[in-house]
Amino acid sequence: MKYSDSLAEWLVKLGYTHCFYVGGGNIMHLLESLSRRLDCRAVIHEVAAGIAAEYFNESSNSGKALALVTAGPGLTNIVTALGGAWLESRELLVIGGQVKTADLARGQLRQRGIQEIDGVSIARPITVASELVDTPLDFDTFAALVRRAGQPRKGPVFLEIPLDVQAREVDFDADQVVAPAPAALPRVASEDFERIVTLIRSAERPVLLLGGGVSRATARIATERFVATGLPIATTWNAADRIDAGHPNYVGRPNTWGQRSANIVLQQADLVLALGTRLGMQQTGFNWKAFVPKGKVVQVEIDQAELDKGHPRVDIPLCADADDVLLRLIAADLGNHDAWLKYAREVRVAIPAIEDVNKTGEGYLSPYVFVDRLSDLCVADDIVIPCSSGGAFTVMMQVFRQRAGQIMVTDKGLASMGYGLSGAIGAAFAWPHRRVVLVEGDGGFAQNLQEIGTAMVNGLNLKMFVFDDSGYASIRMTQRSYFNGRYIGCDRATGLGLPDWEKLFAAWSVPVLRIGRGFEVGEEFQQLFAAHGPAAFIVSLDPEQTYFPKIPSRITASGEMESNPLHRMSPDLDPTLQARVGRYLTD
Repeated sequence: MKYSDSLAEWLVKLGYTHCFYVGGGNIMHLLESLSRRLDCRAVIHEVAAGIAAEYFNESSNSGKALALVTAGPGLTNIVTALGGAWLESRELLVIGGQVKTADLARGQLRQRGIQEIDGVSIARPITVASELVDTPLDFDTFAALVRRAGQPRKGPVFLEIPLDVQAREVDFDADQVVAPAPAALPRVASEDFERIVTLIRSAERPVLLLGGGVSRATARIATERFVATGLPIATTWNAADRIDAGHPNYVGRPNTWGQRSANIVLQQADLVLALGTRLGMQQTGFNWKAFVPKGKVVQVEIDQAELDKGHPRVDIPLCADADDVLLRLIAADLGNHDAWLKYAREVRVAIPAIEDVNKTGEGYLSPYVFVDRLSDLCVADDIVIPCSSGGAFTVMMQVFRQRAGQIMVTDKGLASMGYGLSGAIGAAFAWPHRRVVLVEGDGGFAQNLQEIGTAMVNGLNLKMFVFDDSGYASIRMTQRSYFNGRYIGCDRATGLGLPDWEKLFAAWSVPVLRIGRGFEVGEEFQQLFAAHGPAAFIVSLDPEQTYFPKIPSRITASGEMESNPLHRMSPDLDPTLQARVGRYLTD
């Protein structure tokens, strides 16, 4: 049997069902073999293959996807996707082709074979495993490498397989191999768990912060018991879909660019139990020393390095499975915190998601109003992709009201423009019978717009909402705030070449509708939004639209940046309101 045929059989046994790829000579054996055993889908650019595979894996509850790329530019093009999956701790297998083993430079030359580049060395810093397979591996060795993408902390794996190795005849018996069971994750010791319960029972203002390390399956099990815990529950952006926005215990998504009310509630806690989150600076604020200033922090995280990094202050770090801790917590008696939960709800009511602080020019639609209405239009079966950076991303994460059953996936760590469309394509392949709703800014969408063709040719049920504000909204706002509005390369007027969106989508025969001020759900919108298949909606936004609230930063006399703590977003609240919602805050 040809080795590439063995690999295809083994990947099926390891749970892989889909492959996203861009064809190339140095993967010709792999592509031919995989296409016989997996659902292989062509994309235009390799970065789209990686992002689509990542979002497929993050949203799917059955089957996995990998990315297949050729040597040289195939690998260099997918590096951004590897970086994004690395930072978000997402499962991603990338198999790359390489020149024949006889043509490998092996560090002695810059290049010997055509299109040769040392992909393994390039990928190594942003993967959990990066290996050159220059001789056929047996199943157990291959499976162990692939499995590293899933445990204990997920991350990308890159395997580079020379062309002659792919084609080599081997005598491995694919029918006799058995995929290994995943290793069990560490559990919090009984004494440590009882210590957590005691801390919660004795706390006056505890908050449970759920991160992406808490699985959707576990969150679904816990939902009904959340009420009985009596705890205010917040989520990170990676766990946005773990609880319904209307749940009585839900207090929002705190973040550096998050919801003001959620930030204020979290900062008033005297105990934060952070499950399955690394507590990075997006979560704690750049001024991490002021994170939860009056309370203790208990962090349950699978990566010991994240517990040891030194920011923020963590009083009880526990390297363990967050799912296990949550399931044990919902069965425990955590005491009565009704008064605190009632106060947290009052804070949420007093500070609505759409604050009357933003300026929207005449004739334009407020992005905040649009997202609020989109929340009502989306149903529990939808998959929501709120892109990954910029104004569109921030508005979605501040305003969108998720429903139980919805899946939300983003990639905030790398915060790369252009993730939305490719990620939505991956989610659409994972769930072909569900509607995928993408919201992305025009600048970000333009960076990967070639994949409109992928959505069209596959008839994906993908609704693409593009915020048309003639450029990079967040960059424009930064240049307005820090450089007195001296705009550089942020819009059409300063040299950014963006397309005529209606003509662009028409080039792929994708139906398109422009949405402006006074957005009404008319018959044409309803038909496009409900019909199975791709459709585009261009949302006309004010190029000078403001995006508040936000954490302000200042340039100090030494040239350094100094940021406010999470609870002090700009603009300031009315003093009377601030006193009411910040009862337990003292600066």
